[in-house]
Amino acid sequence: MTEKHVNVPVFIPHEGCKNDCVFCNQRTITGVRNSADRDIRPEIDRVLATYGGKTENAEIAFFGGSFTGIERPLMIKLLDVAYEYVKEGKVSSVRLSTRPDYIDEEILEILKSRGVTDVELGLQSMRNSVLLASNRGHTAECSEKACALIKKYGFILAGQMMIGLPSSTLPDEIYTAEKIVSMRCDCARIYPTVVFEHTKLCEMAKSGVYTPLTVEEAVNRSAAVYEIFVKNGVKVLRIGLQATEALTSSENVYAGANHSALGELVIGEYYARIIRENLGLIAANAHGKRVLVLKCAPGEQSKVAGQKKKNVSEIKEKLKIQNAFYGAIKIIPDQAVPKNTLQFEFSDL
Repeated sequence: MTEKHVNVPVFIPHEGCKNDCVFCNQRTITGVRNSADRDIRPEIDRVLATYGGKTENAEIAFFGGSFTGIERPLMIKLLDVAYEYVKEGKVSSVRLSTRPDYIDEEILEILKSRGVTDVELGLQSMRNSVLLASNRGHTAECSEKACALIKKYGFILAGQMMIGLPSSTLPDEIYTAEKIVSMRCDCARIYPTVVFEHTKLCEMAKSGVYTPLTVEEAVNRSAAVYEIFVKNGVKVLRIGLQATEALTSSENVYAGANHSALGELVIGEYYARIIRENLGLIAANAHGKRVLVLKCAPGEQSKVAGQKKKNVSEIKEKLKIQNAFYGAIKIIPDQAVPKNTLQFEFSDL
């Protein structure tokens, strides 16, 4: 069994970013109000004390702000502390998240010399119209240049994108996912838009200028993007914001796709699409069979079944309409089945 990877999170507040995106209330998103200029050792030590796993599966992760946008001496100071843990063999590496317009060769040289292996870029969209409507402060061309430079320096590159930004449509989001693939991102994060209080986006929503996503819309649009990443071998690190008290509190969230199990719902919809694509084949082979077996990778059973076994119910209903199958449906984990795929078999048992 593969040991679980662990990030040792160090949250850097909004002070690293000089821009005001319409969706951003960074202190609410991270739940952290500390200054970036602090001793981060106790935070790191606290997580490592409860970890107890292998060094190669642990890394320090600077999240929550635009890390390479903070003052250079402070950035180097934080990196030097993190690099101490790498050199001491307590963690394997360092990762960070930042903006495309806060990347250049000097910065990448600094990161390379201090144990950073992974750089996550907040691309959000690759459509300039969406970036402009979101007051993102950089262009899609800037994102392309930053991605190319990061890959040139040999970093593992993650592209972060958002679903449901102002003026963004599903075709825009599919285009962004395809660009993340073509820019050779190794992995991705999918963030359906949540409307936080005390943001420009919240004002836009309250005035009717912006319509927040429903959970259902977020699930369907995210599933379409997830499918593109899966088909192109781009690992999806996360779907939806980290579930914290700050995110679920009604005081902080006005509207949008704020659901504690959003990732589970999205992957469930992804499997539902695979099932729908194969219903004809299933129906053609179902006559006289008593059990339909869906084989999936271990740990994927609940996602294959769907929330409240929605996917299983859909199969039964559609096959019965075709008078094809009235038997039982079983979902069985199988080590031989790759993640994000399904195998369909029938049994007379």
